Amino acid sequence: MKTHKNARDILPDRLLRELQEYVSGETLYIPKAEEKKPWGETSGARSYYKRRNSEIRRKYADGITVDALCEEYHLSYDTIRRIVYTEDK
Repeated sequence: MKTHKNARDILPDRLLRELQEYVSGETLYIPKAEEKKPWGETSGARSYYKRRNSEIRRKYADGITVDALCEEYHLSYDTIRRIVYTEDK
């Protein structure tokens, strides 16, 4: 459970006065200082799609048609073409 803290108990007077010029008597959210992770890193989606797309590229290189890949992966023709014609990053 999140708890609220009184800024007066935590911040130096100089910083508190500076903040009060912008927000006074309001609740203020201060995000964590850690760097934000790229999309899909936490959920595993990034690695899932990377593996899936590599598999699609391999099958296409082995001669499987775009139409067959559309059926197998339930993706549109344009999506399969984009996957097979772009480099893996």
